[in-house]
Amino acid sequence: MVTSKTDNKKTGNLGEDIAAQFLEDKGFRIIQRNFRYSTFGEIDIIARQNEYLVFIEVKTYKTEEFGEPLLLVNKKKQEKIRKLAQIFMLQKKIADTDCRFDVIGIKIGKGGSGNLINHIDNAF
Repeated sequence: MVTSKTDNKKTGNLGEDIAAQFLEDKGFRIIQRNFRYSTFGEIDIIARQNEYLVFIEVKTYKTEEFGEPLLLVNKKKQEKIRKLAQIFMLQKKIADTDCRFDVIGIKIGKGGSGNLINHIDNAF
């Protein structure tokens, strides 16, 4: 199956919408979505949960042909997210705040129903 960049972007946006709603339902307060620093990269969702500032990577797929979404957040991607988190905190002048990095894997169900959501707190 061949997918276009546009299809992948639509799937990613849908997954981020699902993840944001899921987080809000769990009591998270969304601070920002799609924080981008130049061409270096992007953090999908930044939220507050109690005393934590949480940086969240969302991986979304319609099929399992690429494997488990959470496995795609490799060491290189983790390091990039950590650096982006530091940049975000510097830009917003946030200090002395407990932070953590979560990963949410979403498998989109057929017809938009039956989505599977796997949320890993403190994933790395």
